Amino acid sequence: MKMNYVGKNMEVTDALREVTEKKLSKLDKYFQKDIEGNVTFSTQKNRKIIEVTINLPGTIIRAEESSDDMYASIDKAVDILERQIRKYKTKLQKRYQKGETIRFENIVELTQGKEDHKPKLVRRKRFNLKPMSHEEAILQMELLRHNFFVFLDADTDDVSIVYRRKDGDYGLIEPEIK
Repeated sequence: MKMNYVGKNMEVTDALREVTEKKLSKLDKYFQKDIEGNVTFSTQKNRKIIEVTINLPGTIIRAEESSDDMYASIDKAVDILERQIRKYKTKLQKRYQKGETIRFENIVELTQGKEDHKPKLVRRKRFNLKPMSHEEAILQMELLRHNFFVFLDADTDDVSIVYRRKDGDYGLIEPEIK
């Protein structure tokens, strides 16, 4: 894999880069060609945070972990990435070998923390919308470990949003243009 390493509030040392490359190299067995991605190391107070994003054809796999030790965060992030890659690979095998889609019956609900300060817009993000079904959008949302996912509905060619409801089910927001 070809990874870009960035440090926020810290310097990326050669030792840290080598350990990360060694840990991420165990994921190479899942890919036939070189895959690109980004690794961001950061510190906030006493927390050491690693964020790894891998750009696969047609999808993005991402893991973000934090702990008191950067090396422990790296281990946790690699485990999450490996689990997501296996899940995505299983999805592709089920779709193209049996012609069926994946069922989402055993998805763990993520808990959210509450903040005491008033929220404000601190970041803008742009991304390409890819045509997909709502089942694929739900899988992509789970792979990214997000609570919602914006996608281009392959059936209607409209921008839609899937989201996780508080009861653990999913919702779909479809535009209505008048």
